[in-house]
Amino acid sequence: MTAAFAAFSLMLPVNAAEPAKTAKPNILFIITDDQGYGDWSVNGHPLLKTPNADKLAAESVRLENFYVSASCSPTRAALLTGMHEFRSGVTHTQHPRVQLPHDTTTLPELLATAGYRTGFVGKWHLGSPPSGHGFEWCSTNMGGPFEHFDPNMVRNGKKTKETGYREDIYFSDAMNFITETKDQPWFMYLSTYSPHDPLKAPEEFVAPFRGKVTEEQAQYLGMVANLDYNIGRIMAFLKEKNLDENTIVVLISDNGQTYGLDVYNANMRGCKATVWEGGLRSFSYWRWTGHWPPHQVDNLSAHIDVLPTLCAVAGAKIPEALQPEIEGFNLLPVLESKDPIAWHDDRFLYHHVARWPGGMAADHKYAMAGVRQGNYLLVRSRPCDNPGCEEANGQQCDTLRSVEAGSKRANYTAENAQFHWGVTPPGRWALFEVKKDPGCLNDLAAAEPERAAAMGAAYDKWWDATYPVMVKRGGDAEIVWSKVQLDLINKKKAAKAAKAEQEKKADQQSQPNPTTKP
Repeated sequence: MTAAFAAFSLMLPVNAAEPAKTAKPNILFIITDDQGYGDWSVNGHPLLKTPNADKLAAESVRLENFYVSASCSPTRAALLTGMHEFRSGVTHTQHPRVQLPHDTTTLPELLATAGYRTGFVGKWHLGSPPSGHGFEWCSTNMGGPFEHFDPNMVRNGKKTKETGYREDIYFSDAMNFITETKDQPWFMYLSTYSPHDPLKAPEEFVAPFRGKVTEEQAQYLGMVANLDYNIGRIMAFLKEKNLDENTIVVLISDNGQTYGLDVYNANMRGCKATVWEGGLRSFSYWRWTGHWPPHQVDNLSAHIDVLPTLCAVAGAKIPEALQPEIEGFNLLPVLESKDPIAWHDDRFLYHHVARWPGGMAADHKYAMAGVRQGNYLLVRSRPCDNPGCEEANGQQCDTLRSVEAGSKRANYTAENAQFHWGVTPPGRWALFEVKKDPGCLNDLAAAEPERAAAMGAAYDKWWDATYPVMVKRGGDAEIVWSKVQLDLINKKKAAKAAKAEQEKKADQQSQPNPTTKP
């Protein structure tokens, strides 16, 4: 909590904590984990049948030009603060660079000043517990992504052993929180682990995909199908409780495609941990029956717009001292207008995969970076030039070096790495008009040099302003790898060394023996 926010809170009327008497809308915010934009049947998936998500989309404002960060924690930091994740120092998914600083003002803290009861269920992934960042009611499981069935739940500090599938329990807990909240508007942040790996879903959801895809892909699709089932459960619950018309429902994902990449990616290039279109674009459905007419919005929008939008609709005032730090915009004009309107059409969005080894941020200024304006994406999908990065577990750069050397295999793809992890030419930006060219195949940098130069200059200005803030907030700190991650890193290193040794022996055997006479 910032000093400015603390001072602002003291100025609230004494009865601010009393149950709200106004007809403020409730807010159900659902964020899924590692799910691609195309992983609903409404977005063209050839195998998934997701009637509940499809119905929600049909009843919602659909932000079709909505972007998030390249991985889990950065997206969560951005949407809860209204700022680019670099300004919070959240530049990785490993400690300490997942830690949302304690003095950061968050969305639930602001909503609480407007009389909202705030609840959290599921995956946090921002360091210290959500209870320290404005959530009054909290529920999660102790085993995180590794505990799919019969999880050990922790609700408001109390541990209990439950029976059933983790996501089913998550949605039930969200409904329990809603039921417990009397005569007060509520904000429920429901953050699933599905369909993040490890991949495992109830058999009834996996079975329809067996024989059509690999077992890994079948489990992934089963997890998505289960999410659709639970979306149906909670929407039916809201209707049953007569909360349907006074509840805003938002559904997004935290980054681009993962284990469904080789099945379907809506014709987009890229996946999680890339700066390509498929790594950053998310579905974004905003439903408020009777207030926001269902329609499609093509204006450029992003996760940083969540905080100012929900604060506006809830009547939560953003302290004056905090306002200059908020980088997102209020979406209400495009949510309310069924017809296309001009709305911050000149805005830039800045992308960076980050995840660099500690102390190497400056070396990665142009490694896996991008800037977006309108329908244009300016991108540098390249490894850094620091030879020490690979030795220091620079996993993303290592992947791109492998792809640049010709590898067809990379994270999430068995054979399409050259496309989804494509490496751009050295020393310059590449430019794509992504709505006409979602596969990012036609580089327009030479054809539109003025646009490319202007967007590149905007990125340089942004980096120069943001870099010192990011470093000060811990975004360039050394990573403390978990045992699971270290095991994976060492396994990959061993495999790479073995492959290099095999290639060396093969080269030696192919060379003529000088002692052999013709």
